[in-house]
Amino acid sequence: MSNPLPLVIVDAANVVGSVPDGWWRDRRGAAEQLRDALVPYASDGLPGTPGPVELVLVVEGRARDVAPVPGVRVEAAPGSGDDLIAELAAEAAPRPCVVVTADRELRRRVEAHGARCVGPRTVRPGA
Repeated sequence: MSNPLPLVIVDAANVVGSVPDGWWRDRRGAAEQLRDALVPYASDGLPGTPGPVELVLVVEGRARDVAPVPGVRVEAAPGSGDDLIAELAAEAAPRPCVVVTADRELRRRVEAHGARCVGPRTVRPGA
């Protein structure tokens, strides 16, 4: 049996919020745009993490109803998105895990589980 794919977890709220483009007027729409923009990364991977990868977009709040699309699984956090991301990172070990966020505290939490962190610009140029 082959090794499972590397896991890439995207902090939707943090990545969407990295660009002041009016996302706050339509949080769900902004999360859907991000989800759609992530699709190529599922096959192509990220710098330092070649594809294919398992890509998970973690949503919370008003973006909770965002549906998955082929290549991007969407996980709705029942409470804090950060708590779900940390939980997913912990469950991923020992397979490679990358978390896309600029949140310093979340970075600390997931790195404690062996995850690597990259910033929003990795998946959202211009962020």
